[in-house]
Amino acid sequence: LAAAVCQCSIPGHEMDVRGLATAVFPEGAFVSVSRDRTGRVWVPNSSPDKGFTEMHCMSGHSNFVSCVCIIQPNETYPRGLIATGGNDNNICIFTMDQPQPLFTLKGHNNTVCTLSSGKFGTLLSGSWDTTARVWLNEKCMMTLQGHSAAVWAVIILPEQGLMLSGSADKTIKLWKAGRCEKTFTGHEDCVRGLAVISNTEFLSCSNDSSIRRWLVTGECVQVYYSHTNYIYSIDVFPNGQDFISTGEDRTVRIWRNGECVQTIRLPAQSVWCCCILPNGDIAVGASDGIIRVFSEAHDRIASAEDLQTFEDELAKATIDPKTGDLGDIKTEDLPGREHLSEPGNRDGQTRLIKEGQNVEAYQWSVGDARWVKIGDVVGGSNQQTSKCVMYEGKEYDYVFTIDVNEGGPSMKLPYNISEDPWLTAHNFLQKNDLSPMFLDQVANFIIENTKGHVVGPAQPTGGDPFTGQKNNASFTSFSSTGSGAYSSADLRQRATNSYFPKTDGVMFEQANASQIIAKLKELNAAAPQEQKLSEDVLESLSRLLSTVCAPGATEPPPNIQQINSLWKASHLPEDIVFPVLDIMRLAVRHPQVNETLCGEAEGVQLCNHLLSLMRPEGRAANQMLALRTLCNCFSGRQGRSLLLAQRETVLSRAADLAAVCNKNIHIALATLVLNYAGCLHGQPDLEAKAQCLSVASRALETVQDKEAVFRLLVALGTTVASDQTAQDLARSLGVNSQILKYSTVSDPSKVGECCQLVLKQLQ
Repeated sequence: LAAAVCQCSIPGHEMDVRGLATAVFPEGAFVSVSRDRTGRVWVPNSSPDKGFTEMHCMSGHSNFVSCVCIIQPNETYPRGLIATGGNDNNICIFTMDQPQPLFTLKGHNNTVCTLSSGKFGTLLSGSWDTTARVWLNEKCMMTLQGHSAAVWAVIILPEQGLMLSGSADKTIKLWKAGRCEKTFTGHEDCVRGLAVISNTEFLSCSNDSSIRRWLVTGECVQVYYSHTNYIYSIDVFPNGQDFISTGEDRTVRIWRNGECVQTIRLPAQSVWCCCILPNGDIAVGASDGIIRVFSEAHDRIASAEDLQTFEDELAKATIDPKTGDLGDIKTEDLPGREHLSEPGNRDGQTRLIKEGQNVEAYQWSVGDARWVKIGDVVGGSNQQTSKCVMYEGKEYDYVFTIDVNEGGPSMKLPYNISEDPWLTAHNFLQKNDLSPMFLDQVANFIIENTKGHVVGPAQPTGGDPFTGQKNNASFTSFSSTGSGAYSSADLRQRATNSYFPKTDGVMFEQANASQIIAKLKELNAAAPQEQKLSEDVLESLSRLLSTVCAPGATEPPPNIQQINSLWKASHLPEDIVFPVLDIMRLAVRHPQVNETLCGEAEGVQLCNHLLSLMRPEGRAANQMLALRTLCNCFSGRQGRSLLLAQRETVLSRAADLAAVCNKNIHIALATLVLNYAGCLHGQPDLEAKAQCLSVASRALETVQDKEAVFRLLVALGTTVASDQTAQDLARSLGVNSQILKYSTVSDPSKVGECCQLVLKQLQ
């Protein structure tokens, strides 16, 4: 078999990549999770660089994300779901296209560090709280208790009802229907990973640097040695025999027929996770935040130039002999460069040579029949591992010199390994009276420079951590999704203000009627009997939808029976009501529906119902569609009067949703504020305008999506345009200083332009 060669490096995450899983959809995709608190879906792209593109970014954890698995597709979720576990003790469940969790599973009392999914939607989780839990349909069905230390690995065997857990207590347990049937002993340290070979066999890997093959009946049939440090993860090839493993010795190792046939070293100390993609390629995630994909297929390997870059990165890495990865080193006994003229005798064999005062490490590559440099070996002398740096009378592990201003005085930042980098960064900024905007950069600078020993290119001394423009994930990972009036095709007449006052309201018009009805029928079919809508109601909703989506007047107008069906169906359980809300969003634009649902008697009921769906703990899809429905109510006279009458409650409830981290919700919230501002323009109602200003200004503190920011700026502009009192109020609320940062935004340019025009109003 050909040797696996680097296909591409994917630098999407800002911190360690801790988990990888192959996705069911789209084809060839996989999911990664990281200490940067995000999960990301990567899809193969067709470009010549044979790389992967980020299709989707998920955030829902308040701390590091440490593991991920895919829940197999079912009728409701034909693309499957993504489950992630984190240091916030929670498990978040995501769909393939929403950035916020569909729901969160709470129950563990400590970090959730491993997940595995089984048939019929079961999910098995393991935690540092020493338990494993079995979940189904958002509920914990069983707690598996028996380990005396953290459960680092879990897996569901193909045989129904059998589950395995591996623990820091050095044992593996087999569970059936929630009872421990067997305990496997043999490992001499924490069990870190498990992988299924078949119904009757599985593999385990451990901090004792061995891999073991077991029969479910309890016998250990083989032990594999090759790694020189902790082994963190293991995955089995589709043939059910060969496998890969990764660990703290900076390697991914490929095993065939029980032998380690290839060792691939990485320019990062900890290789935390691996997964085998459907085409047989290997993805690995490491402590440098980079995912690397390796392939044995000639047509998928990287260009010669990219392979050289990877090799150069490896050569520049620094290896600390204290990790023991290279055995015991006596510098004076090492041979010189001539030692490299003799070929190696197996792939991955390492050889150290002395080059002047330096020690260099090389690895034999069977595929290339040559020695490849894998790094420089550094002694303990240049690493401050014992507390020996004095600062202000105390000993610290590190004291960094930070230059904030070119030529200005440099500042000292003392840090101990045991401290929280974010808290240290916060205290440093406060002490030195620096802007809190630097928090992320200082914290990441500390993390980057204290990850064990510096691996990869050493930090340039006296470097300025603040000049490199840090990639702001919250802006770059969201695309701008404007509807009609706010697309980038906006007229940009610089001479006149084409942005505000905007008084005609912005609606959410986009519709795919057949998709909405199909989704409704699918959810309805799976609903319990007592909650099912009748065929008549479904037919009625379907006709109503075609009527309100028909551009011409060929369809008969909606009748009262259809509108009643819509109102009744909108009270379905929250987990299946969203297609009905989508129909309601489109229907309220029709004059007749608007008049009936928003009329005096029914209007308040409609408002209360939509507000109940907007509760902060509610579902993101319902929150978004309720907001969009309220926006679309502004299209009719009754809707406008209703919303003006209910303004205080509606806006204050909507404002709470700025805290939900979801760009579609933010865009809908911004549009609602904008539609209120448009209705109030030219009206003397100062109290209402004050609420618009306050909600818009509060939302701008948390909202990151550029389209949402733009609509909030237009709402501010519309509120203050030609109203002196509103302008004074805006100044007193500090709106000027708050929006100043948007005045230089050039992508999209409408944000910067609109912001400058609002600032002009407030001069």
